[in-house]
Amino acid sequence: MSSKVAFHTLGCKLNFAETSTIGNQFVEKGFEVVDFKVSSDVYVINTCTVTENADRECRQIVRRVLRTNPNAYIIVTGCYAQLRPEEITKIEGVDAVLGSSEKFNIFSIIPEFSKDSPSCVQVTPTEKLEEFNFAYSSNALGRTRAFFKIQDGCDYKCTYCTIPLARGKSRSTDIKKTISEFKSLIDKGYKEIILTGVNVGDYGKHIGETLYNLLLKMLKVDGDYRIRISSIEPNLLTDEIIELAASNSKMANHFHSPLQSGSSKMLEDMKRRYNAVNYKDLILKLNKRIPDVGIGVDVIVGFPGETEEDFIETYNFIKELPVSYLHVFTYSERPNTPAINLGNSVPIPERKRRNNMLRILSEKKRNEYYNKMIEKNVTVLFENENHDGLMQGWTSNYVRVQQDYNKILINKLIKTKISGIENSICLTSFADIKE
Repeated sequence: MSSKVAFHTLGCKLNFAETSTIGNQFVEKGFEVVDFKVSSDVYVINTCTVTENADRECRQIVRRVLRTNPNAYIIVTGCYAQLRPEEITKIEGVDAVLGSSEKFNIFSIIPEFSKDSPSCVQVTPTEKLEEFNFAYSSNALGRTRAFFKIQDGCDYKCTYCTIPLARGKSRSTDIKKTISEFKSLIDKGYKEIILTGVNVGDYGKHIGETLYNLLLKMLKVDGDYRIRISSIEPNLLTDEIIELAASNSKMANHFHSPLQSGSSKMLEDMKRRYNAVNYKDLILKLNKRIPDVGIGVDVIVGFPGETEEDFIETYNFIKELPVSYLHVFTYSERPNTPAINLGNSVPIPERKRRNNMLRILSEKKRNEYYNKMIEKNVTVLFENENHDGLMQGWTSNYVRVQQDYNKILINKLIKTKISGIENSICLTSFADIKE
């Protein structure tokens, strides 16, 4: 009987792509990938360190694993492991700690997954992170859309962020290799390729290329698919990319672009590369150029020095913007970041209150957007999960759609019309399609 391995991923879509690549290595070695909730021989936890909660969650997950199987071999890797390996080594039950680069070489580092080893395997993480490793999600981990890593690292100096410390400088590889990997995903049958990275818009910066040029070449690849950019900095979402999305149906008419604050004063303290006026102009341009465009926004609440007036300015700024949904993050102090020394800390209960206010606003924004989509023609990519007789999928502009389960629709780009909304999900129907 083959050994079993289970994976748990914290954080961003990039981490999911990398977890899947690690998963492929285990599959090639004869392991069976199982759900993280069931008993397994090996557990791999791919961590994030954007917030304090991610660190705490890692510790909780390890304890949960040991309750399920006290004899399991536990590997912790990723950004948290890169930045604070000694801290993870002290967590009872952890058998190996691998940094951001080392996680792609698990089998050469750990020849045998045995808890008989007298001490935790801790490989000193590579400090100079220069290597680029392709990664993408795969069927080994049960996903139907492919999260394709095209970029890693970040050259920005945002005062709250540990990612440049954990991931290194911005880097990517040449277009020829990237297109080759992209073609392989299309050949495997993926209908949606989601481009991921730490700073995707920075693709090609150090090799004389641009994300726009990469997209142009990707769109020349034959096949029935669409391309979605997972997230892109507002200062890197160029007019060329906007025009490409407006004119080519293979580009998803959806952008996720971090705002972080609607206060230009806060943006300056965060060392962001734009102000509130720049961001508003971008959102209005997107809405004018791309019909029914979906727009997601990242926001941080409780940054040091954020007064009630600053927060209300952010709240009202977003309230008036034609965006679809928010991802709201509560600021947490991270070691070795400039923000931790700014002073004027916002009390934790106040941070939580502001977070809740913006989450409620996000639901209002999403409901307004979904209601506008009723009776609109859309293209849906249906996923394979059966939700009690129902199946779900995503439109090009990132609207969640649901209908009666019909396996013939799985992993197909289906043109349909949205008929209504139920439980915050848009509805459609293909009752006339039969096998």
